[in-house]
Amino acid sequence: MFERLPLRSQAETLAKEGTILAQRQFNSWTVTLYTLNNKFVEVWTGEEAQVISTFKSLANPMTVLEPYLDGVNVEEVLGL
Repeated sequence: MFERLPLRSQAETLAKEGTILAQRQFNSWTVTLYTLNNKFVEVWTGEEAQVISTFKSLANPMTVLEPYLDGVNVEEVLGL
């Protein structure tokens, strides 16, 4: 199970098997949203730390995606 892997193994798994969906800034953190095995995973990267967190499988996808919507260029996504 991904959540039980050591941090380094989680980072390696995300790099190999995860798909980046979006990225945003929060204060001094860069927050990257991934999908991995039909679950959402966030990576919070700061100057001196990296935190990987997963969402419960019952999490509402719109609630997870909402903080990222300001950074999505809808025309680009739709190829307009």
